[in-house]
Amino acid sequence: MNVVQIVEVSPRDGLQNESRLVSTADKAALVRRALDAGARRVEVTAFAHPDRVPQMADAEAVMAEVRDDPRLRSIGLVLNRRGLDRAIAAGCHEATVVVVVSDGLALKNQGVDTAAQVAAWQAMAADARSAGLATTVILAAAFGCPFDGEVPTSRVLEVARGVLESPPDELAIADTIGVGVPAQVRSIVSGLRTLDAEIPLRAHFHNTRNTGYANALAAIESGVSVLDASAGGIGGCPFAPGATGNIATEDLTYLLSRSGVETGIDLTSMAATGTWISELVGYPQAPAMLGRAGGFPG
Repeated sequence: MNVVQIVEVSPRDGLQNESRLVSTADKAALVRRALDAGARRVEVTAFAHPDRVPQMADAEAVMAEVRDDPRLRSIGLVLNRRGLDRAIAAGCHEATVVVVVSDGLALKNQGVDTAAQVAAWQAMAADARSAGLATTVILAAAFGCPFDGEVPTSRVLEVARGVLESPPDELAIADTIGVGVPAQVRSIVSGLRTLDAEIPLRAHFHNTRNTGYANALAAIESGVSVLDASAGGIGGCPFAPGATGNIATEDLTYLLSRSGVETGIDLTSMAATGTWISELVGYPQAPAMLGRAGGFPG
C-alpha cells in the first residue's frame, strides 16, 4: 500500500480567515484532537503581525500549550525574518516560509515583491538550519493569482530556481485561491523535478472551484508525498479575495483510503473534529462531506 503524509493545517490556515476569534484553549484542543485522530505534522500557527492576521495573535501562547506533546511535529508559518525568530523562540520543530510567486499577491500578503521574498528566504535558510529547524518553502499562488491572473508554470519554476539556491528540506506548491486543475499540477511537479529530482514535494490545495481533490490525486500520481488538509474543510487567505476552504482532511482521507493510499488518519475521529471546529467558528454545517454522509462501508 502507498503511504502519503497529511499535514493538518486547520489550526493555522483553517482559522486565519475566520471572523469569529477562537480562544487559545480551543486552538490547543484542535491540535490535540488532530493528534488523537492520527495527524503528526500539524501547522500549529502563523507568526504574523497581529494587526494583519488577528486570529494568529496568540501564536506563542498556542505553541506553549501544545509543544510538549510527544506526538506532535509542530510547524509554524513565517513570512519574514522576524517570524522565523519567533518560531525558533516558541519551540517549533519546523518552519514553513512563504514565497508568493505572483507580485500582486506578494505585495498584498507581505508588502514586498516576489524577488524580495526569495532573497529573504536565502538570507534565512542557514540560520534556520543552524537553529535546528526543518524548513519548507511554500510557493503560494502557484496556480493563479487574484490580482495578476494566470501564473504560468515557467514563472513558478523561475521562482523555485531561486529558492533552491538555498535548498529547504521540503518544497511545497500552493493553490492559494483554488483555481488549479490536474494538468497544472502535473506540469508544475514535472518541472520542479527537472530542477531537483530528490527534494521532497508537498502540495496545498483549496477546493474553491471543486477541483481540490482531483488536484490532490494528480499530485500523488506525479510523485508528491505530502498533502496539506484542514479538518472540516475550513480556511482561506485573508489577502486573497474569494479564497475559500482547504480540502478537508476527513474527505481527503476517505478518498485516499479507498484508493489504496495509507495516511494514518482515523476517519471517524477526524470527521468529528471537523464538525466540532466548524461549529465553533460559526458554520451552520461543515464544508466537509464525510461528517454528513459517513464512511463506506458503514
